Amino acid sequence: MNEKSTEELTHEIKDATDIEDYMQRNRRQMITQDLPEYLHELLDARNLKRADIVRDAHIDRPYLYQIFSGKKKPSRDKLIAIAFGMRLSAEETQKMLRISGGRELYARIERDALILFALHQNRSLFEANKLLCEHNCQPII
Repeated sequence: MNEKSTEELTHEIKDATDIEDYMQRNRRQMITQDLPEYLHELLDARNLKRADIVRDAHIDRPYLYQIFSGKKKPSRDKLIAIAFGMRLSAEETQKMLRISGGRELYARIERDALILFALHQNRSLFEANKLLCEHNCQPII
């Protein structure tokens, strides 16, 4: 099954006359994971421990653990810091932001473009923040 773009799904919704039919045809296209599930999936795939992320994302241990357990809903910047701490790709970061209900990184916004660049270049959080500061943008954390 091919994944449809958000634009394709939006077009189908616009043209739909029956929402039940649309939902039936696109059930597999819907995001069904919650943030903690996705974070644990990424941890397992990378063979990481949460302690590694605490160190590399510069997030307090109790707060990070609450994010992973679903007790806290992190800000967009905290999620981006976690992405750098886990060394996620830009695509994985965008998926994490979508799952969280947050706004994805948008290449037309200078700060977001710099963050996307740093993700694509597999830079650390420190390096990403340095790049942001060099361009007079707010650091991630």
